[in-house]
Amino acid sequence: MVQNKDMKKERKAVNMITDSPGRAMLLFALPMILGNLFQQFYNIMDSVVVGRFVSEEALASVGASYSITNVFIAIAIGGGIGSSVVVSQFLGAKQLGNMKTAISTTLINFLTLSVLLGTLGFLLNEPILAWMNTPENVFADASVYLSIYFVGLPFLFMYNVQAAIFQSLGDSRTPLYLLIFSSLLNIVLDLLFVIRFHQGVAGVAVATLMAQGLSAVISFTILLKRLKAYEATEAFHFYDMKMMINMMRVAIPSTLQQSIVHIGMLLVQSVVNVFGSAVMAGFAAGTRIESICIVPMLAIGNAMSTFTAQNIGAGRPDRVKQGYRYCYVMVGFFAVVICIIMQLWGDLFISGFLNEGSAETAFQTGMAYVRFISFFFVFIGLKATTDGLLRGAGDVVVFTIANLVNLAIRVIVAAVFAPIIGVQAVWYAVPMGWAANYIISFMRYLTGKWSRVHLISGK
Repeated sequence: MVQNKDMKKERKAVNMITDSPGRAMLLFALPMILGNLFQQFYNIMDSVVVGRFVSEEALASVGASYSITNVFIAIAIGGGIGSSVVVSQFLGAKQLGNMKTAISTTLINFLTLSVLLGTLGFLLNEPILAWMNTPENVFADASVYLSIYFVGLPFLFMYNVQAAIFQSLGDSRTPLYLLIFSSLLNIVLDLLFVIRFHQGVAGVAVATLMAQGLSAVISFTILLKRLKAYEATEAFHFYDMKMMINMMRVAIPSTLQQSIVHIGMLLVQSVVNVFGSAVMAGFAAGTRIESICIVPMLAIGNAMSTFTAQNIGAGRPDRVKQGYRYCYVMVGFFAVVICIIMQLWGDLFISGFLNEGSAETAFQTGMAYVRFISFFFVFIGLKATTDGLLRGAGDVVVFTIANLVNLAIRVIVAAVFAPIIGVQAVWYAVPMGWAANYIISFMRYLTGKWSRVHLISGK
């Protein structure tokens, strides 16, 4: 049982099981949206600073790296969210000892994975860049950026996994506060290393490493304190192999779902790179803006996942359906607002990434991408919401197939049609993949079979 003082805190926070579904979804999703926005600002500052204060080639090099680094970010976020589904279900079922074991097992798993992936990435970043057809004039800077980035990969993983754990406990505010702090620190360090010390691409990479490292340490300290507030009746174990296998059932498909957009970007980046550094710079600016625009959609999907997991654990699938309907309203609202903003002021956002000496090709490429894709953000919102429900329920087979179809469409359409109609084929493929993903997942939702999947045993 939770101690009395912490029960009072819980009553002030969002309760996914007893609050009205609309209120719970909205109040839980809003801090996640703000937090994810700060995370995107955190990530795009490297591009803004080098694009404005170094050169177009520097922006292109960070853009080439971005499609690679985003895959690893997605692995961290997806794995954390997938594992936290089990944490949420244990919390909903009041099995607090098992909940703590699940958290400890998750942290150990992803610390080990991050060290392994960081080492491989550090050793193999140049072959990866060569495979992606990275132009010679941006290759060296991209390699430097990636080398430093991979050194800090364990910090990135641990922060994002810990953020997912906080959210699985119904706390979406602590990750928000930490992201605000780390984002501001990253901005200050970016400007210091690039403008003051003239370190260029290497400077922004070091700034990101330092900000992520400090955030991960602070987050871990807060998490340990938070877990002490839960008094458990079941035994706690630092690591449970059976529980690890059970969590991987959801974590692997969840990682795939979170990674799918970025894996697609990585694969099609090699198509974009063939068109030269000016197109690369414009596409980099456009995809950075896209990453901000889809933040509300992905946050709503992640909120749906936590809401589903806790209510499934509490035996309340009826509330899941209510929450799902409210998500449609939120997705529709954000899709309309974002589309209007991008159509009216998209050029201002693109200009923020490029300096006055940038080629007109870079600007036109970025503008064409942003104005086209902004009409279709509703599809990724519907996809993320439906995928979030299936993930929270632990119903992962069709969910995984849908995301693989999404990836296949994006890669095949881009690779086949870009040589024929130009780089525009890369962004034509994006909404096609999103729509196909949503339709497949939605058909699974309509069957109702997701409500009968069980990841944890009852008390």
